Amino acid sequence: MEFEKAVEFLQVQGTSFVINLVAAIAIFVIGRWLAKLLHRLVTKAMKRAGTDPLVITFAGNILYALLMFAVVLAAIGQLGIQTTSLIAVIGAAGLAVGLALQGSLANFAAGVMVVLFRPYRVGDYIEGGGVAGTVEEVQIFNTELSTPDNRRVIVPNGQMLSDAITNYSSHSTRRVDLVVGVGYGDDIDTVRRVLEGVVADDARVLSDPAPNIRIGSLGDSSVNWIVRPWVNAADYWDVYWEMTEEIKRRFDREGINIPFPQRDVHVYHHGGKNETD
Repeated sequence: MEFEKAVEFLQVQGTSFVINLVAAIAIFVIGRWLAKLLHRLVTKAMKRAGTDPLVITFAGNILYALLMFAVVLAAIGQLGIQTTSLIAVIGAAGLAVGLALQGSLANFAAGVMVVLFRPYRVGDYIEGGGVAGTVEEVQIFNTELSTPDNRRVIVPNGQMLSDAITNYSSHSTRRVDLVVGVGYGDDIDTVRRVLEGVVADDARVLSDPAPNIRIGSLGDSSVNWIVRPWVNAADYWDVYWEMTEEIKRRFDREGINIPFPQRDVHVYHHGGKNETD
């Protein structure tokens, strides 16, 4: 009799556990689907509102993580586990893990700082954390960059903010800085005319601010001119390379020399022996 009652009790408990387990799995599956759906809806809403892509990605990741945490707690609660005690245990464990993962927490805090102060945005070409590239995505802990040679580099947010950040895309215009060396025997007015002609003939050069063309320094072997036109940021590298090439072409046509480093050697005769300086 006692055995039959024990079997019946186990059957009832087993059936109840199976039902609760199936319900918990259903809660997890449906909750995960709803979390993804809500994540997509919120992301689309922020995009329609014109929110910065950096904020969309960062906020979306945090929202999804919080939703999944709530879904997991609901599924565990369906199994009959006391979630209040579980939360306390998770809190204590979280404190211990937090102390062990201080670097990750620092990266998370740095990610929040990036979202708040926006030293760079998605699509900006930056140099920071020892890497230069285009910002593809800002995640909770990392910033993803795409380098000019198509490499994907993941830099911790803490490393990005601990170093100087150079944002080449923050302004719509940039100044092209060229240094051109010519021989000391070349006519200054001719060189100036040629350089001004190269700059004036390039339609991508902006008139405001005006280009600056001057003698920058007198080097050991050359007279060094600075050529500094302003262009739209998107045209920077094309203007830099093509203008350098065009200057060389026109110098060749005008007979203007681009000297290479050289040294004059003077020979003196003393008592029938040659001495050099």
